[in-house]
Amino acid sequence: MRNLVVTSATHVLSQSVVVFSKNYLPVSQIDLKRAIALLVTGKAEPLDLVKGQEWMVRSPNLVLMVPEHIRLTFAGTEGIWKTPPVNRKELLRRDKQMCQYCGSKKNLTIDHVIPRSKGGQHSWDNVVIACQSCNSRKGDRTPEQSGLKLRTQPKAPIHPAVAFAEQFWREHQRDLDAYGG
Repeated sequence: MRNLVVTSATHVLSQSVVVFSKNYLPVSQIDLKRAIALLVTGKAEPLDLVKGQEWMVRSPNLVLMVPEHIRLTFAGTEGIWKTPPVNRKELLRRDKQMCQYCGSKKNLTIDHVIPRSKGGQHSWDNVVIACQSCNSRKGDRTPEQSGLKLRTQPKAPIHPAVAFAEQFWREHQRDLDAYGG
């Protein structure tokens, strides 16, 4: 039997629902009000992946059970997405506004892991955010030559829906293992 949560209206409306594409790819998390709109207009349907919560929402002429997961009934929600250009704004976002050598959040600059003078490219897999101190220490050398170690391997950002799907399945792996999935 599913867990039915009955609480105050303001508490219920602050809950979130995971949205799956028509192809069962978890694409985003939305608030309950948006989920209700999608369910009532027929743009989404309840999805029963694992035993989870559902919320009872009442209006004068409708009682709606809103599940923890819904699936869109139309295709094309993923849209077209291109890898963003390598620039300071996107690098800061990817590297969480933190030096990739020491973790500092002050005096941030752009660093080429393999210096351009040594044949390194200005590409997602060769550019990181570094604080001024680490960038000066590294100079025109590789991290290994300068005694620095990267916290994470630089790579291009992935489609937001794919990133959300990876996070969703990582967080729900325990639930799937419990059901023999």
